[in-house]
Amino acid sequence: MSSILRPFRHATAAVLVLAGILALGPAAPPAAARGMTPADVARIEYVDSVAVSPDGTHIAYAKLVPRRPMVDEDGPAWHELHVLAKDGTSMPFVTGQVTVQDISWTPDGRQVVFRSKRGSDEETGLWAIPVDGGEARRLLSHDTSIAAYSLSPDGGRVAFLAEEPVPEGVEEQEKQGFTQEVFEEDWRDTKVWVAGLGDGAGEARRLDLLGTASAVRWAPAGNRLAVVLQPTPAVDDEYMKSKLHVVDADTGKDLVQIANPGKLGEVRWSPDGKRLAMLSAADLNDPSAGRLAVADAATGALTFLLPELEGDVVSFEWADAGSVLAVVAQGARHGIWRVGVDGAADILIEPGVACWEDLSLSADASTVVARGDAASHPPELFRVAGDSVERMTSSNPWIADLELAPQELITYQARDGLTIEGVLIRPLGAETGKRYPLIVDVHGGPEAHNCDGWRTTYSRPGQMAAAQGMAVLAPNYRGSTGRGVAFAKLHQGDPAGKEFDDLVDGVDHLIAAGLVDAARVGITGGSYGGFATAWGATYYSERYAAAVMFVGISNHISKAFNTDIANEMYLVHQRKRVWEDWQFFLERSPIYYARQAKTPLLILHGDSDPRVNPEQSLEMFRAIKLAGDTPVRFVSYPGEGHGNRRAAARFDYSLRMMRWFE
Repeated sequence: MSSILRPFRHATAAVLVLAGILALGPAAPPAAARGMTPADVARIEYVDSVAVSPDGTHIAYAKLVPRRPMVDEDGPAWHELHVLAKDGTSMPFVTGQVTVQDISWTPDGRQVVFRSKRGSDEETGLWAIPVDGGEARRLLSHDTSIAAYSLSPDGGRVAFLAEEPVPEGVEEQEKQGFTQEVFEEDWRDTKVWVAGLGDGAGEARRLDLLGTASAVRWAPAGNRLAVVLQPTPAVDDEYMKSKLHVVDADTGKDLVQIANPGKLGEVRWSPDGKRLAMLSAADLNDPSAGRLAVADAATGALTFLLPELEGDVVSFEWADAGSVLAVVAQGARHGIWRVGVDGAADILIEPGVACWEDLSLSADASTVVARGDAASHPPELFRVAGDSVERMTSSNPWIADLELAPQELITYQARDGLTIEGVLIRPLGAETGKRYPLIVDVHGGPEAHNCDGWRTTYSRPGQMAAAQGMAVLAPNYRGSTGRGVAFAKLHQGDPAGKEFDDLVDGVDHLIAAGLVDAARVGITGGSYGGFATAWGATYYSERYAAAVMFVGISNHISKAFNTDIANEMYLVHQRKRVWEDWQFFLERSPIYYARQAKTPLLILHGDSDPRVNPEQSLEMFRAIKLAGDTPVRFVSYPGEGHGNRRAAARFDYSLRMMRWFE
């Protein structure tokens, strides 16, 4: 086991350990091939988003560059802008201590447009930089930060989203100490604004639309906007009450309302402006906006294109007026399909090449680019040509100097006969016939899935654990996405029931296969995966020797009243309210089984988490502490929310997680 991961008890010791690791110099070449460490994970860069120019000659991409713990000023990762020419040469455009968001191109393809807060800016504005050289210039600033934008077809105007400004007089009152907040009443709506670009453009004009906006798209011709609206800025409303509208950009008149059912994802205009394609839930109780649908932009009539698909559409872009290219998840693997508006589909890139996410197409669809990751690398930029792909970037060449453990996709039978998929990473250097420790890495949601790609992050043990002689299983238990609506609903009304039995059944499968030592099995996960971890450490305590719970659920009764997604939990997960069956919710809460907990449990949580209130972790900690002498530790991350964003908090998490399992 690595000496750098020996346990420490106090924060001062933690700082000394971090300093010792960083003093080695993260860029120093290894003396011999070795596995991945938390220090390696802390410096991983990756392609965050992609956008090809209208003529296909250049590809803009944002690269995430993490700050170095204890070297750089602490904070979230930087996002740089790079541009790839057609000859494959990549050029840095906006780099260093910058945050570039929402990259796109002007319609003439001469400039890359992005959102950013630069220099002394107090609010996020809209910027552009010429592709043939020159400095970035501000296109637009606003009283409040620009949250999203869409350029008009001629590039002369922009529609954007921004919060309403603070009412006059409020700032002065706050200076006098009147800083009280009225919960879920003092928020400000996000509105749609339209502004001219260039000299003499005048003031931005707010469109008088009812509710708050979360997305805007300008039609490829004319003055229509596709706008996603919900009643309030509440996350619950954004999840469950978002509706698509076609709006006149000049008058703000609501022309067409499209009755998308349930959750709503990406929205795109067809090139001829006659249709809108979207990712939507199949119905109000569908956990995922993973169904590809097309609406008539004039009437709002909605058609689902692949209603029988036992999979999920992850993202898409229009290829022409009659078809889209779509990333389709089928289980733990992604393919790229062409789907016609008549529902006919052809597979262009077979599943298993990479875990695809973003797609971007040139105006004539002759150039197609995508972002993808694989077992051997984090997300990179790819060019898609016919039925083949070409990797265009290498953000972490040093990974080639490491020895990565083998990874594979497995299937096993749950106790009721259902087939479950999982991604298995074997221990580095594993020997046939020898049994090894195992970590069950449970994804959140549960409306998400583990793709058979890069599975190592600050909170997911992946190659870090494999390098320490542990196997890692990332199962796609019932309720996961990627296998269609019916599979995604199998967990509903049964929290911690068969869904978490699936995890234990995966462990038993690997024990029976001779790989895993039954006495050395751990479990970890965040959010819903944290709920699974708490359940494993209590109800299933005899099965797990260690557990690391991150922003997880421990008490469904209190969770129902202190989360910002109470209606989402009811509609797509629990399917009944707490007061309908108090005992049921109690018995599906990990704290109910605290007295039988024997699994050492490490609990980690951001103290500003609105999704899973930190109280959930405190309740779990206190219940186990009071119930007996089982080792339990609660680590709180100040200022972090539903997941850690800052470099130091992420690195600290990786170290604590790996030490606990060792």
